[in-house]
Amino acid sequence: MKDINEIRKDFPILEKKIYNKPLVYLDNAATTQKPISVVQKIEDGYYNANANIHRGVHFLSQEATEAHEQARQKVADFLNANSSKEIIFTRGTTESINLVVSSYGEAFLKKGDEVIVSQMEHHANIVPWQMLRDKIGIVIKVIPLNSNQELDIEEYKKLITDKTKFVSISHVSNVLGTINPVKEIISIAHLNNIPVLVDGAQSVPHIKIDIKELDADFFVFSGHKIYGPTGIGVLYGKEKLLDNMPPYQGGGEMIANVSFEKTTYNELPYKFEAGTPDYIGSTALSTALEYIEKIGIDNIAHYEHELLSYATSELLKISGVKIFGNAKEKSSVLSFLIDGIHHYDMGLLLDKQGIAVRTGHHCAQPLMTYLGVEGTVRASFSFYNTKDEIDIFIKGVKRVVQMFQ
Repeated sequence: MKDINEIRKDFPILEKKIYNKPLVYLDNAATTQKPISVVQKIEDGYYNANANIHRGVHFLSQEATEAHEQARQKVADFLNANSSKEIIFTRGTTESINLVVSSYGEAFLKKGDEVIVSQMEHHANIVPWQMLRDKIGIVIKVIPLNSNQELDIEEYKKLITDKTKFVSISHVSNVLGTINPVKEIISIAHLNNIPVLVDGAQSVPHIKIDIKELDADFFVFSGHKIYGPTGIGVLYGKEKLLDNMPPYQGGGEMIANVSFEKTTYNELPYKFEAGTPDYIGSTALSTALEYIEKIGIDNIAHYEHELLSYATSELLKISGVKIFGNAKEKSSVLSFLIDGIHHYDMGLLLDKQGIAVRTGHHCAQPLMTYLGVEGTVRASFSFYNTKDEIDIFIKGVKRVVQMFQ
């Protein structure tokens, strides 16, 4: 991997001072910081190629259209999709899941049909299914966890019945860091002709994704978690499934012909992209993916694993600490509590030392209920973090512990 000091130069915000102390940014699972190249791409788009796409014959429109569609192809290549037709741009993971629930769910599921999710899902992969349940009467089943806070695959198999019509699962838990065996989960589902959606929000920045190898029917992620801009995300769907799904929203761009009597819809992927798309965001996302590829996703995974192992071993030396998430396969997330210290107090006092962590239920309240806690402190690591920063973080936690003693 590139020299860490050279990498950090690409992220000017890492030089920021918080309360006159160097920023130690350990909230990467919530959102990542942006390299200079991504911000420059946004600026360049607005200053040099800003025009509404697809519908204009003038030069700027053609230029912006080409850049947007090149970005779509970049995402397809990044995921190893068969075609750019299988790439739908959305506002993020949440909208991507809602699109599938609304479009596929309302068209192909009926009262009594069963949808399987897991105990560790983000609210974005729970609430839309509950809304569909309230609307048409589906049944939601939940895969439990084992003692290592991994998905219990044997119990998953038992949940499947002839009424099971969909599985929607997170690739990596945003709380536990557990890397779920999604390839196995998909294979089991497909043996029963059940389609699977994979929430890749927490996996795409850390793990090489080969959508053909996974054989996922749908795969979703957000740009802002992989060093791209906010407000842009991706829904991958197998072409055959997307073709058969009705549009998610109506308006411009997603139509072929409109009359007051009847409207016919556009071809893929435009059928699902009503209105003016975020053509600035898509090109900036493409730039972010290029940046990741230059460093190398395998290099990133190896380095972040080193950071996680080091931080875990150092944190465990502190009396009264409890770490949540002990899976054998784990991403760079470290959730913990310390006896007698509320997670909010820990987060607030770390912030005063310039250390940014996340506190609370992390949009995973059912998981918190299962764990028997209100929330945790979560430190999450990126390839631009260093062992020196982890030392500052550990020193900061110890200081908070001393204050409470």
